[in-house]
Amino acid sequence: MPLKLPRTAVLEMTYRCNHQCVFCSCPWFAGHYDVLPEIDADTWCRLLEELKRRHVLNVAFSGGEPLLKEGLFDVIAYAVQLGMSTHLLSNGRIMSDDVLSFCRTHHVQLSMSLPGFDTLPQHTGSDTSAADILDWFAKAKQLNIVTVAGITVTNRNLYELFEIIGEVLLAGADSILLNRFMPGGRGLTHRDWELNREQLTEMLDTAEEVLRIANRYGSVGTELPRCLIEPEKYKNLKIGTRCSAGTHFFVFDPSGYVRVCNHSEHRLVFWQELDSLTEDAYWNRFINKEYVPVSCQSCVQVSECDGGCREAAHIAGGTLDSLDPLFDRLHQKN
Repeated sequence: MPLKLPRTAVLEMTYRCNHQCVFCSCPWFAGHYDVLPEIDADTWCRLLEELKRRHVLNVAFSGGEPLLKEGLFDVIAYAVQLGMSTHLLSNGRIMSDDVLSFCRTHHVQLSMSLPGFDTLPQHTGSDTSAADILDWFAKAKQLNIVTVAGITVTNRNLYELFEIIGEVLLAGADSILLNRFMPGGRGLTHRDWELNREQLTEMLDTAEEVLRIANRYGSVGTELPRCLIEPEKYKNLKIGTRCSAGTHFFVFDPSGYVRVCNHSEHRLVFWQELDSLTEDAYWNRFINKEYVPVSCQSCVQVSECDGGCREAAHIAGGTLDSLDPLFDRLHQKN
């Protein structure tokens, strides 16, 4: 019996990116991640066959910037041929009519990121135009392509969050995926951009307000500590408090190695050795949820909360059961 895997796999197609986002958590941008040779498109297709055999149903193609990967469309088309649901995550900088046509033909869900208007160059280190990204959302809408707007929130763009969400929804985005700035990757050198508790609440309240007005829905991409929020008051914004890494999704890095999630710095096993995950101590801590901080274990809400993002906690605090970095910023003002 093959190892049972989560139903969703994220395939990081390449290390390369045409942005230099200060909030990027890709571990290879931290400078201490061992960058191994990227696997090619044919190998990705064989990896997909293995995932199909193990009943993985959904695959998301990310990076880096996946549109920079040679043979990307062949790999996505093969996933579709295997009967998998597909999702392409791009920063939108080199989006084209051909990419949209491909997404339409193969029923690929498309995500594009927009972390600001005035602050876009500051966040991405590029000359990407916010107006261009909005135009691509509008064109995708005309083609009936399901789209998601990815928005990473920092204490630098929080003031324009209402406008960002409103404009992407007006342009045609079907939903939003909201992410708080977290330590990791390039973000390790920009930790002063993180949100404190007051700003986190403002982020959530702002998103809920815009979504309610627009009658749309969205979600927060990383789990939050249950004691710092009131998830029941948000009707249009879905907020998770349990870690999904290793249980609902997992990741392959560009060299074909497994990681529990896209924030993790820990490469586990090669894609041809998936069964050995059953003996991997790090993987099993996520499967068995053996990572809750000691100070959270006596909490009355521990059965519905993992104390926030475990990998952000690991990176910031040094151990997997460290406190989520949000706790370090409870009383900080920016």
